[in-house]
Amino acid sequence: MRTFVGLHLRELGGWIRVAALLELLATAGISNSSTRSAVSRLKGKGLLIPDKREVPGSDGSIAGYRLDPAAVTDLERGDRRIFSYRGHRADEPWCLVSYSLPEVNRSKRVQLRRALTGLGFGAITDGLWIAPGHLHAEVEDVLETLAVRSCATIFITQTPLTAGPFAQAAATWWDLERLAARHNEFLDRYEQHAPSEQFAPTTQNTQRSPQAASSLQSPADPGEAFVLWLACVDDWKAIPYADPGLPASALPADWPGMRSVELFAELRARFADPARAYVREIAAV
Repeated sequence: MRTFVGLHLRELGGWIRVAALLELLATAGISNSSTRSAVSRLKGKGLLIPDKREVPGSDGSIAGYRLDPAAVTDLERGDRRIFSYRGHRADEPWCLVSYSLPEVNRSKRVQLRRALTGLGFGAITDGLWIAPGHLHAEVEDVLETLAVRSCATIFITQTPLTAGPFAQAAATWWDLERLAARHNEFLDRYEQHAPSEQFAPTTQNTQRSPQAASSLQSPADPGEAFVLWLACVDDWKAIPYADPGLPASALPADWPGMRSVELFAELRARFADPARAYVREIAAV
Protein backbone atom coordinates (compact mmCIF):
# COMPACT_ATOMS: atom_id res chain seq x y z
CA MET A 1 0.00 0.00 0.00
CA ARG A 2 2.76 2.42 0.92
CA THR A 3 4.52 1.51 -2.32
CA PHE A 4 1.40 2.42 -4.29
CA VAL A 5 1.11 5.75 -2.47
CA GLY A 6 4.76 6.59 -3.10
CA LEU A 7 4.59 5.65 -6.77
CA HIS A 8 1.28 7.10 -7.85
CA LEU A 9 -0.62 9.36 -5.46
CA ARG A 10 1.49 12.47 -6.04
CA GLU A 11 1.11 12.09 -9.79
CA LEU A 12 -2.67 12.02 -9.34
CA GLY A 13 -2.55 15.41 -7.63
CA GLY A 14 -2.42 13.92 -4.15
CA TRP A 15 -6.00 12.55 -4.10
CA ILE A 16 -7.72 9.33 -5.20
CA ARG A 17 -11.27 7.98 -5.02
CA VAL A 18 -11.77 5.13 -2.56
CA ALA A 19 -13.41 3.06 -5.30
CA ALA A 20 -10.47 3.60 -7.66
CA LEU A 21 -7.96 2.68 -4.95
CA LEU A 22 -9.82 -0.54 -4.18
CA GLU A 23 -10.05 -1.44 -7.88
CA LEU A 24 -6.37 -0.80 -8.55
CA LEU A 25 -5.14 -2.83 -5.62
CA ALA A 26 -7.62 -5.61 -6.39
CA THR A 27 -5.95 -5.79 -9.81
CA ALA A 28 -2.71 -6.46 -7.91
CA GLY A 29 -4.38 -9.28 -5.97
CA ILE A 30 -5.01 -7.35 -2.75
CA SER A 31 -8.45 -7.83 -1.21
CA ASN A 32 -10.64 -4.88 -0.31
CA SER A 33 -10.43 -5.76 3.38
CA SER A 34 -6.62 -5.85 3.25
CA THR A 35 -6.56 -2.51 1.43
CA ARG A 36 -8.83 -0.92 4.01
CA SER A 37 -6.65 -2.25 6.83
CA ALA A 38 -3.52 -0.88 5.13
CA VAL A 39 -5.21 2.50 4.62
CA SER A 40 -6.12 2.57 8.30
CA ARG A 41 -2.47 2.03 9.24
CA LEU A 42 -1.31 4.78 6.88
CA LYS A 43 -3.94 7.15 8.28
CA GLY A 44 -2.58 6.41 11.75
CA LYS A 45 0.92 7.27 10.56
CA GLY A 46 -0.24 10.56 9.08
CA LEU A 47 0.34 9.60 5.47
CA LEU A 48 -3.26 9.56 4.24
CA ILE A 49 -6.20 11.77 5.19
CA PRO A 50 -9.87 10.96 4.42
CA ASP A 51 -11.19 13.62 2.06
CA LYS A 52 -14.62 13.81 0.40
CA ARG A 53 -14.76 15.98 -2.70
CA GLU A 54 -17.41 17.42 -4.92
CA VAL A 55 -16.86 16.23 -8.48
CA PRO A 56 -18.63 17.93 -11.43
CA GLY A 57 -21.26 15.68 -12.95
CA SER A 58 -21.68 13.49 -9.88
CA ASP A 59 -24.45 13.39 -7.30
CA GLY A 60 -23.06 14.56 -3.99
CA SER A 61 -19.50 14.14 -2.78
CA ILE A 62 -17.11 11.29 -3.55
CA ALA A 63 -15.13 9.59 -0.78
CA GLY A 64 -11.40 9.56 -1.24
CA TYR A 65 -8.01 9.91 0.40
CA ARG A 66 -5.47 12.67 0.03
CA LEU A 67 -1.80 12.65 0.74
CA ASP A 68 -0.76 14.56 3.84
CA PRO A 69 1.50 17.39 2.57
CA ALA A 70 3.80 16.76 5.54
CA ALA A 71 4.64 13.33 4.09
CA VAL A 72 5.89 14.65 0.75
CA THR A 73 9.42 15.38 1.97
CA ASP A 74 9.88 11.81 3.22
CA LEU A 75 8.51 10.40 -0.03
CA GLU A 76 10.87 12.57 -2.08
CA ARG A 77 13.79 11.42 0.06
CA GLY A 78 12.73 7.84 -0.59
CA ASP A 79 12.54 8.53 -4.34
CA ARG A 80 16.15 9.67 -4.38
CA ARG A 81 17.34 6.52 -2.64
CA ILE A 82 15.16 4.06 -4.57
CA PHE A 83 15.40 5.48 -8.09
CA SER A 84 18.79 7.20 -8.10
CA TYR A 85 21.30 4.55 -7.12
CA ARG A 86 24.54 6.23 -6.03
CA GLY A 87 27.66 4.11 -6.34
CA HIS A 88 30.80 5.05 -4.42
CA ARG A 89 33.85 5.72 -6.58
CA ALA A 90 37.29 4.66 -5.39
CA ASP A 91 38.50 8.28 -5.20
CA GLU A 92 35.57 9.53 -3.11
CA PRO A 93 35.68 10.05 0.67
CA TRP A 94 34.10 7.91 3.36
CA CYS A 95 31.86 8.96 6.23
CA LEU A 96 32.68 7.63 9.70
CA VAL A 97 30.34 8.20 12.65
CA SER A 98 31.65 7.86 16.18
CA TYR A 99 29.23 8.11 19.08
CA SER A 100 29.03 7.42 22.80
CA LEU A 101 25.68 7.22 24.56
CA PRO A 102 25.41 6.44 28.30
CA GLU A 103 23.35 3.52 29.57
CA VAL A 104 20.57 5.90 30.58
CA ASN A 105 20.09 6.56 26.84
CA ARG A 106 20.01 2.89 25.94
CA SER A 107 16.79 3.22 23.92
CA LYS A 108 18.32 6.03 21.86
CA ARG A 109 21.39 3.88 21.27
CA VAL A 110 19.22 1.07 19.92
CA GLN A 111 17.33 3.51 17.70
CA LEU A 112 20.57 4.97 16.37
CA ARG A 113 22.02 1.57 15.53
CA ARG A 114 18.81 0.64 13.74
CA ALA A 115 18.84 3.92 11.82
CA LEU A 116 22.50 3.57 10.81
CA THR A 117 21.85 0.04 9.57
CA GLY A 118 18.84 1.33 7.65
CA LEU A 119 20.99 3.94 5.92
CA GLY A 120 23.51 1.30 4.82
CA PHE A 121 26.26 1.98 7.36
CA GLY A 122 28.58 -0.84 8.38
CA ALA A 123 29.67 -1.37 11.98
CA ILE A 124 33.44 -1.24 12.52
CA THR A 125 32.95 -1.37 16.29
CA ASP A 126 29.93 -0.85 18.52
CA GLY A 127 30.38 2.94 18.48
CA LEU A 128 32.11 3.47 15.12
CA TRP A 129 30.23 3.11 11.83
CA ILE A 130 31.24 3.65 8.21
CA ALA A 131 29.51 4.40 4.90
CA PRO A 132 30.25 6.13 1.59
CA GLY A 133 30.71 9.85 2.08
CA HIS A 134 27.62 10.85 0.10
CA LEU A 135 25.49 9.62 3.02
CA HIS A 136 26.78 12.23 5.47
CA ALA A 137 23.75 14.51 5.06
CA GLU A 138 21.36 11.66 5.79
CA VAL A 139 23.19 10.65 8.94
CA GLU A 140 23.20 14.29 10.07
CA ASP A 141 19.40 14.25 9.76
CA VAL A 142 19.18 11.03 11.78
CA LEU A 143 21.36 12.38 14.58
CA GLU A 144 19.30 15.58 14.76
CA THR A 145 15.99 13.70 14.67
CA LEU A 146 17.07 11.44 17.54
CA ALA A 147 18.46 14.45 19.45
CA VAL A 148 21.89 12.82 19.82
CA ARG A 149 23.95 15.08 17.56
CA SER A 150 25.98 16.32 20.53
CA CYS A 151 26.97 12.73 21.33
CA ALA A 152 28.41 11.97 17.88
CA THR A 153 31.31 13.06 15.70
CA ILE A 154 31.28 12.68 11.92
CA PHE A 155 34.55 12.21 10.08
CA ILE A 156 34.86 12.67 6.31
CA THR A 157 38.00 10.79 5.34
CA GLN A 158 39.80 8.88 2.64
CA THR A 159 39.74 5.07 2.49
CA PRO A 160 40.69 3.67 5.93
CA LEU A 161 44.00 1.83 6.11
CA THR A 162 43.16 -1.69 7.20
CA ALA A 163 45.60 -4.37 8.32
CA GLY A 164 44.64 -6.65 5.42
CA PRO A 165 42.82 -6.11 2.13
CA PHE A 166 40.08 -3.51 2.37
CA ALA A 167 37.52 -5.95 0.94
CA GLN A 168 38.35 -8.39 3.74
CA ALA A 169 37.64 -5.73 6.36
CA ALA A 170 34.47 -4.60 4.57
CA ALA A 171 33.14 -8.17 4.74
CA THR A 172 33.21 -7.90 8.55
CA TRP A 173 31.57 -4.45 8.59
CA TRP A 174 28.66 -5.29 6.26
CA ASP A 175 26.73 -8.54 5.87
CA LEU A 176 27.71 -8.89 2.22
CA GLU A 177 26.49 -12.48 1.89
CA ARG A 178 22.99 -11.50 2.95
CA LEU A 179 23.04 -8.44 0.69
CA ALA A 180 24.25 -10.47 -2.29
CA ALA A 181 21.41 -12.92 -1.66
CA ARG A 182 18.89 -10.08 -1.86
CA HIS A 183 20.34 -8.89 -5.16
CA ASN A 184 20.30 -12.44 -6.55
CA GLU A 185 16.72 -12.96 -5.41
CA PHE A 186 15.68 -9.81 -7.26
CA LEU A 187 17.53 -10.94 -10.38
CA ASP A 188 16.00 -14.39 -10.19
CA ARG A 189 12.50 -12.97 -9.90
CA TYR A 190 12.63 -10.27 -12.57
CA GLU A 191 15.41 -10.78 -15.10
CA GLN A 192 13.19 -12.54 -17.62
CA HIS A 193 11.00 -9.43 -17.82
CA ALA A 194 13.90 -7.51 -19.38
CA PRO A 195 14.43 -7.91 -23.14
CA SER A 196 18.13 -7.04 -23.00
CA GLU A 197 20.56 -9.85 -23.75
CA GLN A 198 22.58 -8.95 -20.68
CA PHE A 199 19.76 -10.27 -18.52
CA ALA A 200 19.64 -13.74 -20.02
CA PRO A 201 19.38 -16.23 -17.13
CA THR A 202 22.63 -16.71 -15.24
CA THR A 203 24.05 -20.15 -14.50
CA GLN A 204 22.49 -20.29 -11.05
CA ASN A 205 19.08 -19.37 -12.46
CA THR A 206 18.81 -21.81 -15.37
CA GLN A 207 16.82 -24.50 -13.52
CA ARG A 208 13.42 -22.78 -13.66
CA SER A 209 10.33 -24.87 -14.20
CA PRO A 210 8.20 -24.21 -17.31
CA GLN A 211 5.52 -22.78 -15.01
CA ALA A 212 7.98 -20.30 -13.48
CA ALA A 213 9.26 -19.28 -16.89
CA SER A 214 5.71 -18.76 -18.11
CA SER A 215 4.86 -16.59 -15.10
CA LEU A 216 7.75 -14.29 -15.92
CA GLN A 217 6.63 -13.38 -19.42
CA SER A 218 6.34 -9.68 -20.19
CA PRO A 219 2.99 -8.02 -19.45
CA ALA A 220 0.66 -7.85 -22.42
CA ASP A 221 -1.37 -4.81 -21.29
CA PRO A 222 -1.12 -1.74 -19.04
CA GLY A 223 -2.92 -3.51 -16.20
CA GLU A 224 -0.29 -6.22 -16.12
CA ALA A 225 2.44 -3.59 -16.38
CA PHE A 226 0.92 -1.86 -13.33
CA VAL A 227 0.91 -5.10 -11.32
CA LEU A 228 4.47 -6.01 -12.30
CA TRP A 229 5.89 -2.53 -11.67
CA LEU A 230 4.19 -2.26 -8.28
CA ALA A 231 5.60 -5.64 -7.23
CA CYS A 232 9.01 -4.79 -8.65
CA VAL A 233 9.34 -1.55 -6.68
CA ASP A 234 7.97 -3.22 -3.56
CA ASP A 235 10.66 -5.91 -3.81
CA TRP A 236 13.42 -3.45 -4.75
CA LYS A 237 12.83 -0.51 -2.41
CA ALA A 238 14.62 -1.94 0.64
CA ILE A 239 17.73 -2.96 -1.30
CA PRO A 240 19.19 0.54 -1.89
CA TYR A 241 18.95 1.20 1.85
CA ALA A 242 20.77 -2.01 2.74
CA ASP A 243 23.32 -1.52 -0.08
CA PRO A 244 25.06 1.87 0.24
CA GLY A 245 26.80 1.50 -3.13
CA LEU A 246 30.18 0.19 -2.03
CA PRO A 247 33.09 0.46 -4.48
CA ALA A 248 34.58 -2.56 -6.22
CA SER A 249 37.54 -2.46 -3.81
CA ALA A 250 35.17 -3.38 -0.97
CA LEU A 251 33.31 -6.15 -2.77
CA PRO A 252 33.85 -9.75 -3.89
CA ALA A 253 34.72 -10.26 -7.57
CA ASP A 254 31.37 -11.91 -8.34
CA TRP A 255 29.26 -9.15 -6.78
CA PRO A 256 25.70 -9.13 -8.28
CA GLY A 257 24.77 -5.62 -7.15
CA MET A 258 25.36 -3.64 -10.33
CA ARG A 259 23.59 -6.26 -12.38
CA SER A 260 20.43 -5.88 -10.29
CA VAL A 261 20.73 -2.07 -10.33
CA GLU A 262 20.84 -2.16 -14.13
CA LEU A 263 17.93 -4.60 -14.25
CA PHE A 264 15.80 -2.33 -12.07
CA ALA A 265 16.60 0.63 -14.34
CA GLU A 266 15.61 -1.34 -17.43
CA LEU A 267 12.36 -2.51 -15.85
CA ARG A 268 11.58 1.06 -14.87
CA ALA A 269 12.15 2.27 -18.43
CA ARG A 270 9.90 -0.48 -19.77
CA PHE A 271 6.98 -0.59 -17.33
CA ALA A 272 6.74 2.64 -15.30
CA ASP A 273 4.98 4.72 -17.99
CA PRO A 274 2.35 2.06 -18.91
CA ALA A 275 1.71 1.56 -15.20
CA ARG A 276 1.18 5.29 -14.66
CA ALA A 277 -1.17 5.45 -17.65
CA TYR A 278 -3.24 2.59 -16.24
CA VAL A 279 -3.50 4.26 -12.83
CA ARG A 280 -4.62 7.56 -14.42
CA GLU A 281 -7.26 5.72 -16.44
CA ILE A 282 -8.76 3.92 -13.45
CA ALA A 283 -8.48 6.94 -11.14
CA ALA A 284 -10.20 9.33 -13.56
CA VAL A 285 -13.50 10.76 -12.34
